[in-house]
Amino acid sequence: MSYAENSRARFDYEILEKMSAGIVLAGYEVKAIKAGKCSIRGAYVKILQNEAWLVGAQVSPYQPNNVPLTYDPQRTRKLLVKKNELKYLLGKSQEKGLTLVPLNLVGEHGLVKLEFAIARGKKNYDKRATTAARETKRKVQRALKG
Repeated sequence: MSYAENSRARFDYEILEKMSAGIVLAGYEVKAIKAGKCSIRGAYVKILQNEAWLVGAQVSPYQPNNVPLTYDPQRTRKLLVKKNELKYLLGKSQEKGLTLVPLNLVGEHGLVKLEFAIARGKKNYDKRATTAARETKRKVQRALKG
């Protein structure tokens, strides 16, 4: 089950490889995410001090009137990845032109996980070509449908 999707990621980036990781969350954050009060648009994954972090994700409070005083909706959240995956991600993130972009917040067996991708940014002409290809595909489908 998908709780939040970064729809701009597939348009702005060329997806090279997808991965999945758990997220360290507080209980009230889990309830808010499952209620759909979250956004990963504009967020990114960063490797700091041999740990993976989700930066810039917005998790609005589940109950606005009952929020802890120290609650920060855009705090950085730790990602749970294996050590060998972390080394691989560290190497890929240091390559020129590659970034780690979140794609989806999904639920698996009651847990919230982040699907993210190793991606390369698209140029403007690539984006236009993608849009043009999508339009021609739609026209063909309409013509076939009748």
